[in-house]
Amino acid sequence: MAVLALLWGSSFLWIKLALAGGLSPLHITVVRCALGAGVLLVLARAGGQRLPRDRRTWSHLVVAALLCNALPFLLFGIGEQSVDSGVAGVLNATTPLWSLVIAVVSGTERGIRPVRLAGLLLGFAGTVFIFAPWQRGGLSGWGVTALLAAAVSYAVAFAYMARHLIGRGTAPLALSAAQLLAATGLSTAALPTGPTSFSGPTLTAVAAVVALGVLGTGVTFHLNSRLIADEGPTTAATVGYLLPVVSVGLGAIVLGERVGLRVVAGMALVLVGVGLARSRRTGPARPARPGPAVPRRISDASIG
Repeated sequence: MAVLALLWGSSFLWIKLALAGGLSPLHITVVRCALGAGVLLVLARAGGQRLPRDRRTWSHLVVAALLCNALPFLLFGIGEQSVDSGVAGVLNATTPLWSLVIAVVSGTERGIRPVRLAGLLLGFAGTVFIFAPWQRGGLSGWGVTALLAAAVSYAVAFAYMARHLIGRGTAPLALSAAQLLAATGLSTAALPTGPTSFSGPTLTAVAAVVALGVLGTGVTFHLNSRLIADEGPTTAATVGYLLPVVSVGLGAIVLGERVGLRVVAGMALVLVGVGLARSRRTGPARPARPGPAVPRRISDASIG
């Protein structure tokens, strides 16, 4: 669990280093998706898992790849051009809050309990507290908007994936590999719209984007699947609470990002809010649905 939290939480650091080394958000997205897909394809093949072959599944995978990989990966790169990596990690943790909003709006979450509503309000209050729009030195601009949009995109993607992809008979690693393959194709197709020239990349940028794709994307999918299989989804979900701590800590130690009391307090409010928003009614256990389990990291936090 500690290794998983470290690898996922470090994703925001790798993005920042890759940007500083001359790579554009679009270039980072393409390489990240391609390397992550390569790792998962090797692991899926080693495990005897086969990619889906029917057109219907692939059509859903393309949508999921856009919403859960290509678009948010790009948005995080855009956001971190002007926002600290630690703050980006905290915003990533708001994804479950947006998921709850979507569930309420779509009608899949009816009669929201007061404790979950309190968590929702507390989480968003923490987000506003971090940005402090009432202060001249508060965070604002397109970077913040992009980071929030990435979290919303993840939430929409998880709802779509739960309805159309999860539990349909395709093994989890093969499904993830196919999704990242689709994301690689989508992001590569967008390259003509990106910058035609850029300075670099530096060796640091190359190393950062390789670490992001291989470790922060490919290996972490595999470790998360193993954690769910060994410890269950509830234990795996606790990793999501560690990611902002890791991202803020690495940003402060490696990049020298300032971590003020306001950011720390806001992060605490966000995590407490997420915890309350995730709370469920206690009661008799219901039979599990057939098919592979939904990784809680994929459904609740996402890869930054």
